[in-house]
Amino acid sequence: MSSLTTRRPKHRAQAGATSTDDFLGGRISVAQPRKGHRAGSDAVLLAASVPARKGERVLDIGAGSGVAGLCLLARVQGVDVTAVEIDAGLGALAAFNAAENGFAAQFRSIAADVTSPGKALAASGLNREGYEHLMANPPFYAERSVRAAPDSARATAHVMRDGGLAAWVRFFAAMAAPNGLLTMIHRPDCLGQLLALLEGRFGSVAVFPLFSRSGEAATRIIVQAKKGSRAGLNLLPGLVLHDSVGAYTDAAEAVLRGGAALNLSGSSGGKGR
Repeated sequence: MSSLTTRRPKHRAQAGATSTDDFLGGRISVAQPRKGHRAGSDAVLLAASVPARKGERVLDIGAGSGVAGLCLLARVQGVDVTAVEIDAGLGALAAFNAAENGFAAQFRSIAADVTSPGKALAASGLNREGYEHLMANPPFYAERSVRAAPDSARATAHVMRDGGLAAWVRFFAAMAAPNGLLTMIHRPDCLGQLLALLEGRFGSVAVFPLFSRSGEAATRIIVQAKKGSRAGLNLLPGLVLHDSVGAYTDAAEAVLRGGAALNLSGSSGGKGR
């Protein structure tokens, strides 16, 4: 954790409305809404997959309460994270969490709808082609494919409007710097759609499956791609999260609690830089 002394934002977590959750074995503590969308292991695994280096700019898209961005800041010193979140309340909570964990100087939160026109996005403070890394945790479910949650914030976080994923990919292409790297987590059954949307914008696509248990079908995929590349697809072995009795595997434990990186280049992973 950074030792910087930072000014706390005006937002305060409301007593009773939030709970505090530890991530990375307690390296960061994050206030999250008791009701609505709450981040979990997906955010940690996403952050572990971003190969950012000191001095690089990272855009965290669909940032929620900031868990993924804070996990990245805890692992990689000297990166700059901009979190974009449609829910202004969650965005304010993300800024609060950054300050509480000593990262306010390296973390900026912007309330914006990524499907908005370019002028509106620029007015919100987002910089076109301004980020070496993009990481994204988009809503997983298509409209009308599941029953929407009664909580509106939770429904927004989980259900993608018709045409929404295509709009998100257009946003990725607009925000990524030349040769910038996109890393996103999604459902395996969306891979075909994702590959079609990325074509012509991003290449050198790596697909990293996440398996709940050995021998089972993947429950999540992490997709990483480089803007402007024409290189082809690389399907990686992936990660098994749980052993036969339901405990985390050693490899998963190293990432989720130990802060290890997931290397999507195909070689073995290790601790963050």
